[in-house]
Amino acid sequence: MQTDIRFPIGLLFTIVGVLITVYGVFTRGAEMYQRSLGININIWAGICLTVFGAAMLVFAIRAQSRERRAVTGK
Repeated sequence: MQTDIRFPIGLLFTIVGVLITVYGVFTRGAEMYQRSLGININIWAGICLTVFGAAMLVFAIRAQSRERRAVTGK
């Protein structure tokens, strides 16, 4: 069984995405968002990173289960 690069990438993006989303939630309404027309970019970027990371994790897990089924023949 070989190491799938999607798993660590997915884990990294998911963790960073959750951290950025939580930061955006706690800084909601802060003065720093006036430059971005009041859009809390941290929440949106965090959500996008979390979704991407979760997709990579799902793809890695699916590939691993397919590989196991091919080896065991089930």
